[in-house]
Amino acid sequence: MTPPSQTAKRRPPRRNGRRVTCRAFTLQWRESIRDGAAMPLDHYVSQVHLRNFYSPVLQNRMYAVRKSDLKAFTPRSEDVCRIEDGSTNAYLQPARVVENFLLSVEPRYNAALATLRDREPDTAAVHTMAGFAAYVSTCAPAAIRIGTAPLQSVLQATAEMLDRQGQIPPAPEALGNKTITELLNDGTIHFDVDGKYPQALGISGILYRLSVFGNSAWEILHNEDRDNPFLTSDFPVAIEARGNSGIVNRIVPLAPDLSIRILPDVTRARTKPDLSFSGFRYRRLRLARSDVSSLNRLIVQCAEDIVFHRDAHAWIPGFVSKNRHYRIECVTNRVPYGTGIMNVATQRVVATGRAA
Repeated sequence: MTPPSQTAKRRPPRRNGRRVTCRAFTLQWRESIRDGAAMPLDHYVSQVHLRNFYSPVLQNRMYAVRKSDLKAFTPRSEDVCRIEDGSTNAYLQPARVVENFLLSVEPRYNAALATLRDREPDTAAVHTMAGFAAYVSTCAPAAIRIGTAPLQSVLQATAEMLDRQGQIPPAPEALGNKTITELLNDGTIHFDVDGKYPQALGISGILYRLSVFGNSAWEILHNEDRDNPFLTSDFPVAIEARGNSGIVNRIVPLAPDLSIRILPDVTRARTKPDLSFSGFRYRRLRLARSDVSSLNRLIVQCAEDIVFHRDAHAWIPGFVSKNRHYRIECVTNRVPYGTGIMNVATQRVVATGRAA
């Protein structure tokens, strides 16, 4: 996708919230109060994905409910899951490099969906859906929040090791002459991490994530129960614990009648990306109602805040309410290793608020 400055020179964007079409994408533009520049409203969940959950009753809208306050509304795809300049990352050059990656994903989503629904998955379909999952799990606000925790843990471990070596002097008298370890442990100080930094790390490794997802075993999950369709969310890459291994599967709803379960092959994580997807294998499953409900439970629990659905079924508000007080957290275990500390991070669905 072309950076906004170049787009503006070639085809001036219309203002006041009107749309500008650039190649196969639709961007939302608005006037920025900063230097009068036009700033893109980048969608961290692709609009083409959300449009597959449009209601036939509402036509160009879908149903939505927020976990935070249980408010229901009926948005268009362009109105949600977007952040001004969300794809721009100053730690990378070019700063909007992830948009080039999306050129191989978003325009092919519907074709890939049709292939997975009815035909033998080909390389293009695997690339598209693995790429969709890789992008969301890298650039969505939930992904940035989850990716911040391991960095904070590394910073704290490093500070404590330097403290033990006498490299950091005690705090001033105003802070009780405490060591940095004591100040960190009692919460007097803490490390802040710029969210754009874990996003930059994720974007830099997005081809590796694409390769891992695309060279893993998939289960293509068919849902034929129209009264119990798949839901989606503002973080549609739910996690599912794989036993006690610490490894998580990815549950990716693609449409109300179709989802995929990706069982990542972790041996691919540090190998050269294989975009021919020679390791891809799959099987199809037609799910019972109870299986769909279990997956929808994970989809709601792993949503950062907004749950989307195609149909106004009476059970959905109560279902969201019951599962609203959960989210994905990165849990870090610190294990002594030689003279240092090894941080082992795993993602889990944890209870928050009243569900705790």
